[in-house]
Amino acid sequence: MPDDHSKLVPLLPIPNRTVKRLCADDSAGSRVKVGHRQALTAQKTPVRYDWGFLLWDNNKSSLLADPRVLTMQLQDILYSQGFGTRRVCAGLIQQGWVSVREASSPNAEYALCTEATAGYEPEGLLLRVQGVDWPFHAKAYVLLHKPAGTECSQKPSTYPSIYTLLPPPLRQRPTKSAVQGVQAVGRLDQDTTGMLLLSDDGQFIHRLSSPKKHVPKVYQVTTKHPVDETQVSKLLAGVVLDDDPKPVRAANCSIVDSHRLDMTLTEGKYHQVKRMIAAVGNRVDGLHRSRIGRMDLPADLAPGQWRWLNASDLALLNSSA
Repeated sequence: MPDDHSKLVPLLPIPNRTVKRLCADDSAGSRVKVGHRQALTAQKTPVRYDWGFLLWDNNKSSLLADPRVLTMQLQDILYSQGFGTRRVCAGLIQQGWVSVREASSPNAEYALCTEATAGYEPEGLLLRVQGVDWPFHAKAYVLLHKPAGTECSQKPSTYPSIYTLLPPPLRQRPTKSAVQGVQAVGRLDQDTTGMLLLSDDGQFIHRLSSPKKHVPKVYQVTTKHPVDETQVSKLLAGVVLDDDPKPVRAANCSIVDSHRLDMTLTEGKYHQVKRMIAAVGNRVDGLHRSRIGRMDLPADLAPGQWRWLNASDLALLNSSA
């Protein structure tokens, strides 16, 4: 942040499509009025900031966040976290169901707030809503230990959805897409257990699920018949599946015991592990995902439980993509 704030111009957030149109218009002046909002055209495309204000740094030709004005109304904070519509959130506050603890006072007690428009800096804010503690997260990054007998679908056909294992705020977080809440980073079959990531950050989901990123995923495979080195060699060399003439291979494969393999894949085709095992003359009786990228499924996270991903977790995952 430059010392001279006089050259910083506050901007209200505007739709991405408006920003792109303004920046593509070389004939536009330095300030273009759009309805009741204003934006500055730039040589570099500005980035949408989801809350607070944007500042234009004339010296560095870049957009900056100004810590002096990064506050949100409490009703908007609750709305962003998925506690309902703004009207519902305002009602929760006014009825005395919401207490807050600011990051600047980590040792302080939660303070009751009944003013829906009260302003708070959201980063590091701790909420207590109807007796449940909830940390503010601008984006949600969640780890779930998927149990067997659940489907990775918002509209399951036979088995319960994995989304029923999550609290309502995670399922109701507002997003720019038609589907609200966090979304699974890839899918696991209904009988597959183990590590499942969920987020409302589209770029994060794409980085970890795109086959082009080659993020390794480790599966613990239990087979119906004994496994041998011949089968392992074929899996490592590549096998042809019925829907693609191009061979697919395991990035790594090792025998654990007579009926168990550890198998690493860097792409996510439909039922890929089961079909690869079938292609070498065996059958999968049990499948568990134990690792994504450089992050292992924590031993203390029981099936059906979830937790927030912390900064260390995200660093491990992002370094793999």
